[in-house]
Amino acid sequence: MSDSPDVDGGPGLAGPWVDNHCHIADVADVAAVLDEATAAGVVAMISVGTDADSSAACLALAGGSDTIWATAGVHPHEATAGTEDLRRVVAGARHGERLVAIGECGLDFHYDHSPRPVQRAVFAEQVAMANELGLPLVIHTRDAWDETFEILVAESVPSRTVFHCFTGGPDEAERCIELGAWLSVSGIVTFNSAAQLQLAVAATPLDRLMVETDSPYLTPVPHRGSRNRPALVGLVGEAVARLHGRPVAEVASMTTSTASRFYGLDLL
Repeated sequence: MSDSPDVDGGPGLAGPWVDNHCHIADVADVAAVLDEATAAGVVAMISVGTDADSSAACLALAGGSDTIWATAGVHPHEATAGTEDLRRVVAGARHGERLVAIGECGLDFHYDHSPRPVQRAVFAEQVAMANELGLPLVIHTRDAWDETFEILVAESVPSRTVFHCFTGGPDEAERCIELGAWLSVSGIVTFNSAAQLQLAVAATPLDRLMVETDSPYLTPVPHRGSRNRPALVGLVGEAVARLHGRPVAEVASMTTSTASRFYGLDLL
């Protein structure tokens, strides 16, 4: 990928953008991060929980902002904590107002920070929770595609399911779409090493794609080496536009519309 304009320069990157997945609840300079995002055309951010405490923090942050919504979930790295505390956090939240999804949850067989049987059980519980509550499901999967699909089918795939930071190739993308899921693309799509991902994104219908930063991780080109933040999500959208041969403004509009419907946001 060629270098992209700085976040505050370059026609077509002004949005509107939704950062479909970011971790900003514990950022020390969150006010500055939000101001920068607004200046870059970001109209909404989904602040993602990874355990009960971070989920509560995301909800608290969202409660004080017009542009932030929250998820609540237990990441596979934290699966040994179980879901009891998470359920208390979710029970205390007002669904559809600031809590808009369950997750991120799933399987990570690359790092195996939690035993695999525990990961499977806690993931299945959260799939069931999303179905019970009628909320979207946000999935993290790494080196565990077959097992992830098996659990989703066994528990019944929630009608709104997104594979966040999708890193598969065309085959995995096709399987996700066949399940009725969406793909969320991160800054990895701008990396020269991401050829299979780029093929997958190019082959996926635009109305099945969303964009994210997963900040503070996975900073897109040309800002690699610096902290990622929601203001850079337009660079991810620009990469998607390039792969589809479509105007950046069209990708901004489509991904924002998709995220608005997916999470039940009033952005349209």
